[in-house]
Amino acid sequence: MKGLSTPLNSTAILPSPVLLWRFKVLLFILWGFSCCKVSFHALLILHIGWDSVMRMNTDLRDLFLYEAFLYYNPLLLVTMMVWLWGICLWVFSQANVGYAKIFDLDPNHLTQREIWKCATWMTIIVPTSMTAYLYLYSHGEVLLAAFQPILLYAAVAMILIFPFDIFYLSSRYYLLRTIWRIVFPLQAITFADFFLADIFTSMSKVFSDLERSVCRMVHRQVATVAWFEADSVCGSHSVAIPIVLVLPYIFRLFQCLRQYKDSGERTTLLNALKYSTAVPVIFLSALKYHVFPNKWTDIYRPLWLLSAILNSLYSFYWDITRDWDLSCFTRVFKFSRPHFLSHLLYGRTWVYFWVIGSNLILRCTWTYKLSAHLRHNYITVFAITALEMLRRFQWIFFRVENEWNKMNSKSNIQLSMLDIPNEEEKLLNSNSHNV
Repeated sequence: MKGLSTPLNSTAILPSPVLLWRFKVLLFILWGFSCCKVSFHALLILHIGWDSVMRMNTDLRDLFLYEAFLYYNPLLLVTMMVWLWGICLWVFSQANVGYAKIFDLDPNHLTQREIWKCATWMTIIVPTSMTAYLYLYSHGEVLLAAFQPILLYAAVAMILIFPFDIFYLSSRYYLLRTIWRIVFPLQAITFADFFLADIFTSMSKVFSDLERSVCRMVHRQVATVAWFEADSVCGSHSVAIPIVLVLPYIFRLFQCLRQYKDSGERTTLLNALKYSTAVPVIFLSALKYHVFPNKWTDIYRPLWLLSAILNSLYSFYWDITRDWDLSCFTRVFKFSRPHFLSHLLYGRTWVYFWVIGSNLILRCTWTYKLSAHLRHNYITVFAITALEMLRRFQWIFFRVENEWNKMNSKSNIQLSMLDIPNEEEKLLNSNSHNV
């Protein structure tokens, strides 16, 4: 019996390094096979989609490409954001940033691997549905084509609100609860509340396209030419468009007012002022379709341009001076283990020049995607919105690191405050011994 507990025997039951190496090679081969399968599936989807587009009538091709873009571009951008969020979690885990503590996540929160798994399924399902829509319509199956985006939107909604313990119930509940707190800021605002609300401001164009898509589905305008009427209920001149665009900024504005009520800090009022500057940009742009052309040219366009410049510069200033802490080289890219990415980014001066310069440029292009009278080319709008997602993606690293540094400094102050009584007790004890 004693022999069974010796270190020699305990190590003997472990698998040999050769077996471990072979097992890792097998896992790598399986992973590569799955990636090739997904890539082949994506190429097949692209081929079928392109062939379906070429089958369409030339006059209607651009119109229905735009409609397909309208239905599927929001979900494609959401998929992109899920991929980027998985990258953020991977970087935080490599840099030992306690993001679970920052966002108040439960122990069973999704890791970057599970986030990427969800993003992979979204990357397969959304383009497949879009390809089916184009394929069925080009072959004359208009009714079946119209059902493709409807089924996709219904499936996404059902997965989000599914009440049973599958599809990551706790994470879905956490997301829906946070969204509820954003829409109705009746409680103290947490970091997760305003962090997600800030991300929603970058996705305001996504929400606007979602509203137009659902509107067409409700009014049975999918795969029809009725949607092309600009002044229709769901047209490009609809009053609902600027309202949906401005809602994320209104929600963030109310959060700042709630923070001022709870804390009394005047900086929250200045932050609220920043979000209020987005309102005139959106509504002045929408006025072009509701006023006479000469009135727009002489009065409203100069006001729109002035408000756009003010909002861009104010938002840029707030990012640099308030949301980020650029007083020292960022530690978020200092990984616990040697890594090429950490060597490339940690302590590099060019990272700061890139972040500040790109943030300024993309803050200015923000007006393009939110201003209705500038949105003529849907491909350009998609590219600008995707760039805004990337701007928000790099914003996340510095914003989370700034919050992590604040939490660490607070904990250090609390520990030092606890150490003060101990020093006083030592002093009293020494004096009593001397007496």
